Amino acid sequence: MEVGVTLALKDQEGTLKLSVLECGCYVKDITIKLDGGASWLYQGLVDAFKGQIISAVEDNISNKVREGIVKLDSLLQSLPKQIALDDIAALNVTFVGNPVLSNSSIEFQINGLFTALDDNSASSLYNKGSLHPVPCNAPAKMVEISLHENVFSSVSLVFYNANYMQRTINKIPDQSLLNTAQWKHIVPQLYKQYPDKDMELNISVSSPPIIRVANNGVDFTVYSDVTIGVVEDDDEVISVACISLEIHASCSPKISRNKLAGIVKLNDITASLKWSEIGNLHMHLVQAILSTILKTVVVPYLNLYLWKGLPLPLPRGFTLKNSEILSTNSRLRIFSDVEFVEG
Repeated sequence: MEVGVTLALKDQEGTLKLSVLECGCYVKDITIKLDGGASWLYQGLVDAFKGQIISAVEDNISNKVREGIVKLDSLLQSLPKQIALDDIAALNVTFVGNPVLSNSSIEFQINGLFTALDDNSASSLYNKGSLHPVPCNAPAKMVEISLHENVFSSVSLVFYNANYMQRTINKIPDQSLLNTAQWKHIVPQLYKQYPDKDMELNISVSSPPIIRVANNGVDFTVYSDVTIGVVEDDDEVISVACISLEIHASCSPKISRNKLAGIVKLNDITASLKWSEIGNLHMHLVQAILSTILKTVVVPYLNLYLWKGLPLPLPRGFTLKNSEILSTNSRLRIFSDVEFVEG
């Protein structure tokens, strides 16, 4: 017996539509042998209608194959169009364009950008294009997931627009750094006007971070303002100066289960005075203090969140195994085997 099926798999408004173009079954021969007292009589009837029985079997098998394809199509239609990251952002996993078949692989392209949960509009960051050729040093794995740097830019843009890229710091490991007494040689006027007063720093990112995928990982450039505040006895906070920072950091991506996680490292910062109510500041000393605070407070907090990971578009029940990551040409490429996990 031979069964032949020709299928069409196409994008239909962000989902995959599976349909049968041709379906046929060919039964070369069938043998039916009856035993019993009157088997000689019925055997003759079976032999007489052998052609009709073969036709019925062929039709029934073809119908069952078509029914199975309809169920599979229904399953594809039910695939989610977004995966929630948290209560702020979601990953758009709608399909873009028709799948591309080759002799040994099938390529799917999804939107892959993050949007706010309450925003269904298309992101301007979407970069349509086919996968770049597999590098010659790429490991031989079952699947490849290619992420353009715009994926990371989109999630940072969502959090920036939601005003989540600002933080007030009033507790640090070395609390003495947040007292004007520690600053009296750096900013004498600060200590003179506010002796032995507690301080707080309000860090606010001034524009969406610039994210680039480089050959050694992911690089960040962040522009932010740090407003220095003095806490009075009645808990009123008086802003006395504002420092502009240009922060350069890098991230080493890691696979954690089915998520892309990472660890951020602060490379360097450049500080400049934006405005001051307490005279001039020794900026190289201020820069050193702010760098220490960023490394001991902000970076560990950021790494705690990043280790939760970004979801990767995988079918339910499958998990990555023995994954390797290559970063090149504005894309982060994950090569991995997969296995099915029951339950």
